[in-house]
Amino acid sequence: MPQIYWLPYPPTDLSATGAARTCWAADKAGGERLAPATVIEVTDAIALLAIRDRPLDITEVYAAVQHPQAGGVTLFAGTVRDHDGGKSVDHLGYSSHPTAEAALRRVADDVVGRFDVIRLAAVHRVGDLAVGDIAVVVAVACAHRGAAFEAARHLIDELKATLPIWKHQRFGDGSDEWVGTP
Repeated sequence: MPQIYWLPYPPTDLSATGAARTCWAADKAGGERLAPATVIEVTDAIALLAIRDRPLDITEVYAAVQHPQAGGVTLFAGTVRDHDGGKSVDHLGYSSHPTAEAALRRVADDVVGRFDVIRLAAVHRVGDLAVGDIAVVVAVACAHRGAAFEAARHLIDELKATLPIWKHQRFGDGSDEWVGTP
């Protein structure tokens, strides 16, 4: 599985081998490589797919889909809100099934196959999250904005509907609720 090193700005050194691409980015100041991102696979259109147990970086996801042929990039970030179903949310946790990475890949492949996608990235968080934390980030780059909006909407909707990742909400009144469980 290829590993990717990212900075909070677009990577400057990309090398391609076959269908997979390994991306390296160095710290501008010292030239040191950053810790590798956890990725499922990188292809020409699918730039970044990951399920992570650490905070997500919108800048990383945006940088992953940058391409000179892209005239439109749509990025969506889902965050933890402070309420649900009329109750106050204190915090929540996401758990994933071992097949979640494969499901993420299937959804990404489907979106690339259905839409005129130049680049796509999707990252989902697992573990404990506080109100305001970023839970999921998706980005799609297409030649035109309409296609980018449509593909990104389909991507996030399919992730929410099919990804085996479950949310355990804890409410201010001491109660809790599992969401998205089979």
